[in-house]
Formats: sequence, structure tokens, C-alpha cells
Amino acid sequence: MKAHIVTLPGDGVGPEVTAAAVAVLQAVAEHYDHQFTFEEHLIGGCAIDASGEPLPAASLEACKKADAVLLGAVGGPKWSDPNAKVRPEQGLLALRAALGVYANLRPLQVHPALANLSPLKNEKLKDVDVLFVRELTGGAYFGAKTRTADAATDECRYTEAEIERVVRRAFALARERRHHLTSVDKANVLETSRLWRNVVQRIAPEYRDVKVEHQLVDSMAMLLLTQPGRYDVVVTENLFGDILTDEAAALAGSLGLLPSASLGDGKRGLYEPIHGSAPDIAGQGVANPTGAMLSAAMLLRHSLGLEEEAQCVEAAVSHVLAHGPRTRDVGGQGNTAAVRDAVLMAVEDHASTHHAFFAGGRACG
Repeated sequence: MKAHIVTLPGDGVGPEVTAAAVAVLQAVAEHYDHQFTFEEHLIGGCAIDASGEPLPAASLEACKKADAVLLGAVGGPKWSDPNAKVRPEQGLLALRAALGVYANLRPLQVHPALANLSPLKNEKLKDVDVLFVRELTGGAYFGAKTRTADAATDECRYTEAEIERVVRRAFALARERRHHLTSVDKANVLETSRLWRNVVQRIAPEYRDVKVEHQLVDSMAMLLLTQPGRYDVVVTENLFGDILTDEAAALAGSLGLLPSASLGDGKRGLYEPIHGSAPDIAGQGVANPTGAMLSAAMLLRHSLGLEEEAQCVEAAVSHVLAHGPRTRDVGGQGNTAAVRDAVLMAVEDHASTHHAFFAGGRACG
């Protein structure tokens, strides 16, 4: 397969973890006889410094022509003035809207070797396997905003069509998993949430094989910490999804572990670890590249249709999490390069096994 991938390393530790993810993709291409080309562009704070814009036109045009986009992180103290008219996050929001990636997939699994890092007791973490589907291009983040000397507003707006498309994606994903969908809203207070719940209830009869439940966002925040094992696919709006998935990351032990995929109606997707730019450790070579490498696995699966290769990367990452090295945020002393190299070695081992037993139908991972 031939694929063209645009990378947007961004700010802080973004370039460090993106480079590790690219190395993994290059290893996959080598071992599975694919041809991946990479084209790097600016986004976020570094783009503001270079061009005055958080998403330069050249970056956006390159992303529109790519088969997939791999992003690091944006932002940092240098650009954190809340009164600034141009901010790094604007570039990310504009990119999501321009690419039409309305469904943000954030899988959460707790690796057995890291369970002790979670603030929860180990028995609560057994069999935790949740897929969050967060609506990504609507709601308060994209609504009209006003500011006066002593007041401010952020409009939270959703249309039926915006809700329906992400809810249908969540139902389809639930059918591929354990046939359980939890829709999170605040329908006892918010009109947008009442519309959200109405749309879910209207669509649900088309997916009778999927059990549907509704949870208010405040109770869901509690249930994620007390009963995380009961959930399969969780679908919610933009702001709620942002908060809940960061909360859920604590279950896994570190923000550095978790990937994400932002998808629209086509094959092209935007892939990024859920962590931020971590400016306190930027440039030290100690950032955890796991979330970025697992985001690369999601890229292989969702944009390129390479399921076997995606599973190979995931198996390699799992092996390294179990046996080390690990970065400091997950209880180890390894650095970014050490973790990257260990994953590359594991990818090679898995790929070699695949090639050796291909004739017998054995698969990697």
C-alpha cells in the first residue's frame, strides 16, 4: 500500500512523541512492504511564531490532500495569555472543522502491569475496556462568543444532523464490540442535551441489538470512578467528552498512555495522543510516546484499513508496557528513545513471526 501522511508535531513534547510514532509507522512500512511518505507542517504556537497564524494555509492544504494526519500537541506558557486574539488551540479547532472530523474516538484500557498506578483499587479495574465517542465539531467550543467589560457568553449549539451522525457512528462501533451504548448528557437542565437525548431515542430502534442507557454527565463522572468496568461505548457532546476522557485517563495511570482518532465520513482521519504539550518536560527526552504510537496504530486501522499492522503495533506496545522500559510517568526510568526502540524491536519480532508463518495462516500479534 502507498499512503501519504502529514505530520503536525506542534509544541512542547509534540515533536518528540510524533517522531517516535513516525518511526513506528516507518517500521511497519518496512516489515509489511508498504510505502508511506511523510510531510511535516506547522500548527499551534510554533506556527504563530513563524507566520502569525495557528493553522497556516499551507498546513491546512497539505492535510486536506493527505491520507491521514498525525498530530503531536499544541500550546504552552508562551502563548497562554487568555486575552490573546490568536491562540494555539484555535489552530486545532479550525483543523477539526475543516477536515470534518466530527467523531473523536478515545479507547481506554487498563494494562495489567500498570494497574497499581491507578488511583482506584485493582478490583475496580478488572476488564475495563471503554471506547469514548466524543462529538468534536459542535457545542460550546464552536459556538458564538461574546465578551463585555463584566460579562461573557459561550453559545452551545447543536443541530439534529450533528448529533445524529456521531450517534450513528457510536451505535455502529457498539455493534462491533459488546453491544452496549451509554449516552451522556445533561437533559435535566440543558436544551441541547434534551435534543441530544431525543435524537438518541429516535435512532435506537434501528439498533435493537444494542442496549442503550442514558446518564447525566455529573453522575457519569462519579460512575466512571466507581464502576468503570460496566461501560462499553460512551457517546457524548464535545465539552462533556473532553472532561470525561481526561478523567478516565487517570484509570489507566497516565495521560501519556492514551491515543485518539478523529474521524469524519471518509477515510482521512486526524490522530493524536490525548495529552497536552507538557512544557515542563519538553526537550528533555523523557516524554511518554505510548499515546502517540497507539495513535499511529489507530491511523493504520481507520484510515489505511491495515488491521493486522495496527494489531501488531498494539501488541508491541503492550509487550513493552509489561516488560519495560517505561517512562517516569508510569513508574519507570526509561526515556522516550528507549521506549521507542523497544517498541520498534517488538514490532520487528512480531512482523518476523508473521512472515515466517504466513503460509500457515498465522497472524502478527
